[in-house]
Amino acid sequence: MGLTKSDIFTEEQNHLAQMAKVLAHPARVAILQYLIKVNQCICGDLVNEIGLAQATISQHLRELKSAGIIKGNIEGTSVCYCIDPKVWKDIQQLFDGFFNANPQCQSDDCC
Repeated sequence: MGLTKSDIFTEEQNHLAQMAKVLAHPARVAILQYLIKVNQCICGDLVNEIGLAQATISQHLRELKSAGIIKGNIEGTSVCYCIDPKVWKDIQQLFDGFFNANPQCQSDDCC
């Protein structure tokens, strides 16, 4: 399969697909759920909580940070991570708009 021709899709479609891809890994979902629960933490906390290697957690944190979903602030020799509330709200609205669209077919006999 070739490269996706992202230029033929709308900015919203591309953004939705990008966010879905970032969220499509169970480790990233677990990281986000933990950050929601504790508000902020360092990578070592996630290693202890989730049980993956530090390098693996760091890779997932990089993906989440690159997408803008989380922020990292340096505290001494560690980076403290938290969810960016503005981006989180934007993602909620993006997915709400997608999932709240009403399909045309309203009966079980359709398709």
